[in-house]
Amino acid sequence: MSRDSCWRALRQSAHSLQDTHLSELLADESRFDTLSFEHDGVLLDLSRQRFTPDVLQQLVELAQASGLRDGIDALIGGARVNHTEQRAALHTALRTPADGHVLVDGEDVIPEVQATLDKMETLIATLHSGQWRGFSGEAIDTVVNIGVGGSDLGPLMACHALEEFQPDAARSIELHFVSSMDGSQLSGLLSRLNPATTLFVLSSKSFTTIDTLANAATACQWLVDASGLEREIILRHHFIGITAQPDKASEWGIPTQNQLLFWEWTGGRYSLWSAIGFPIAVQIGMAGFRQLLAGAHSMDRHFQQAEFDRNLPVLLALTGIWNINLLDIHANAILPYDGRLAHLPAYLEQLEMESNGKSVRLDGNRVDTRTCPVLWGEIGPNAQHAFYQLLHQGTEAVMCDFIVPIRRYTDQSPHLQEQHRLALANCLAQARVLALGDHALDPQQAAAAPPWKRYRGNQPSSMILLDELTPYSLGQLIALYEHKVYTQAVIWQINPFDQWGVELGKKMATEMLGALEQNACDHDFDCATRGLLERIAARGDRT
Repeated sequence: MSRDSCWRALRQSAHSLQDTHLSELLADESRFDTLSFEHDGVLLDLSRQRFTPDVLQQLVELAQASGLRDGIDALIGGARVNHTEQRAALHTALRTPADGHVLVDGEDVIPEVQATLDKMETLIATLHSGQWRGFSGEAIDTVVNIGVGGSDLGPLMACHALEEFQPDAARSIELHFVSSMDGSQLSGLLSRLNPATTLFVLSSKSFTTIDTLANAATACQWLVDASGLEREIILRHHFIGITAQPDKASEWGIPTQNQLLFWEWTGGRYSLWSAIGFPIAVQIGMAGFRQLLAGAHSMDRHFQQAEFDRNLPVLLALTGIWNINLLDIHANAILPYDGRLAHLPAYLEQLEMESNGKSVRLDGNRVDTRTCPVLWGEIGPNAQHAFYQLLHQGTEAVMCDFIVPIRRYTDQSPHLQEQHRLALANCLAQARVLALGDHALDPQQAAAAPPWKRYRGNQPSSMILLDELTPYSLGQLIALYEHKVYTQAVIWQINPFDQWGVELGKKMATEMLGALEQNACDHDFDCATRGLLERIAARGDRT
């Protein structure tokens, strides 16, 4: 069947189901068994989605007609799937085992990947053993990661999620993250850190990102002022540079032995698997970091090998296609019911919206369907007291992703285990009521309720159950969403690996900085910008 035929069949199915409530679909006792799927300890339950098994099969046929199988092989095989920049997108190679082989332009990249991991391991061992010394000879006990976007969001999310997996050797290291370009995060940190025992990790793919370099320059000057030493000595003892541009890092002053490299084919939002994940390895050790990679690799193999009708990333992606393009739902709430996943919504916001926030197809023409929805989210219990009111009784249709581990605190106090059961109960209850609405209540009670106590339900949701949250399962979860994004991009015929909108913003900000520094208004600026520049200049002169 052709792509056009698949779309037509799906539109007909959407029309025929438009008046069907989820309560009717969930009356089928076999629905959970039919619409839940599992791989290696990860369960994806789609039984609360507003489709039938027949519709899901139609979506699978759309994926097949869109060339997804070839697209997956091209991605993992090292083809230049990022066509606007003529690059591969090989985050999967970063978690390929040492005995694997991935060719890029005829060269096997796995030996270089493994060499970087080995160098990371050496640096981590030096830190954890107390052998990395600052300018005074004292052992480094604080690491500050300076990055922005993918160089911050991924490591921050993973470090927060996996803090309890810190080995004994890592407990002497305090870890911080700095990303804000206005200096607010850094200034607060510097006021309470010991410069003699602080190491800065400067993470920048291009080593030209102005926000990151501005924070790094401030940190470097703080160390020079505190020590009275030359900048060269400070950089040797107190900075690690992580980049795809070693010449730029050397030019800035980072010595070669303090550099960790990754590659142009590693996109920023896909980079936590690379040396950008150095802070994660500081937190959980290299053994834990390799478990994170192994979990992602497990999902990579599943994505490449499993049939589409039981392929978790493909099924999650097709569910989104159905909601966005056929049910006209354009908001996606990410709702983890585990405080350790507090930063997951922000991470997925970048992963999905920077990747698939596109309106031009691969052939250069405008897309003829909607693409990425608006993502937002929060830890479930907080969200219940913030925006669930809109989900339950508002006017917006929203698709929700519930994410929760089944087990936690298994070797700790019964009180903590009870708290986890409370989180699980809330997660399951909210998904149930969002789907069923008044149908979840006693019929007589629902019928007697006033209008302001009625609940329409019919809000679709996916449930992702992890056996437990570990470095391995977190790797699986992140890779699940990465491959979901790619699957949707193939079907929408867009490039998920460039971000020209972001690049434009950087360029324009540099131009604007010049205007602010010169107290001048370029005549090419629009009237609103000129007006604001004039007001800023006038008020700045008063200080």
